[in-house]
Amino acid sequence: MKISIVTISYNQAEFLERAIKSVIEQDYEDIEYIVVDPGSTDGSREIIERYRSRIDKIIFEPDEGPADGLNKGFSIATGEIYGFLNSDDLLLPGALSYVIDFFKTHTNIGVVSGHSIIIDENDRKIRNSFSDHFSLLKYAYGAAILMQPSTFFRAEAFECINGFNVSNRTNWDGELFVDMALQEVRFALFDNFLSAYRLQPESITSSKKLDDQIREHACVMFQKIMKRDMMPYDLLFRVVYRLLKWIQNPRNFYERLLKGPIYGKGSFKS
Repeated sequence: MKISIVTISYNQAEFLERAIKSVIEQDYEDIEYIVVDPGSTDGSREIIERYRSRIDKIIFEPDEGPADGLNKGFSIATGEIYGFLNSDDLLLPGALSYVIDFFKTHTNIGVVSGHSIIIDENDRKIRNSFSDHFSLLKYAYGAAILMQPSTFFRAEAFECINGFNVSNRTNWDGELFVDMALQEVRFALFDNFLSAYRLQPESITSSKKLDDQIREHACVMFQKIMKRDMMPYDLLFRVVYRLLKWIQNPRNFYERLLKGPIYGKGSFKS
């Protein structure tokens, strides 16, 4: 069973080589690795060229943002299973073997998510972060998060929704999973750590630099799922669902309580 991994990279030379090595050094052999770079000028392309013999396909052309770059990558993918790894994140050793074994034995599942280790720019561990059991209702009320680099899906699940929304510049992965769920793709949670998710000063997650757009995205996703605008009483439901999230995922609650949130985290010290 072939797995296609797409990495999009733009001026991430500081982290890119570590991301590439985390894919090509996996113990699973049937990997198709695709790297997309729309025009880096910081030495990233030289790093990609250095690993050209280990990368199956490289796209060096302008795009309209991360979602468009991912669509370009997956448009030439030939695997049965898809995953995407940002150029500042890492796959953990053995991750892809676990993923393939899961899909082979769970033929009715279209999307599976594992957990992530949160790291800083120097690869030091900050905390653990756990994916939630995914449902549209939970997502609408802000109570379902999937760790993106630890989430993998069947090619047909991606193809049935025509890929990523190119206009989404803040949470293209979240919208992808919502669109899949709306098409009745089945989700599963895999209780294993598959990736390292990096917090670094320039990332969307840690910097909060697109905070207004992220709040707008949450409203748009609510409308998409619920087929109506958010009403004042929905704030109560949001509180209830988020409380249930912590009750159902006590390990994540413990990490949150002890080490603080991931989003907007200003310190990168472990």
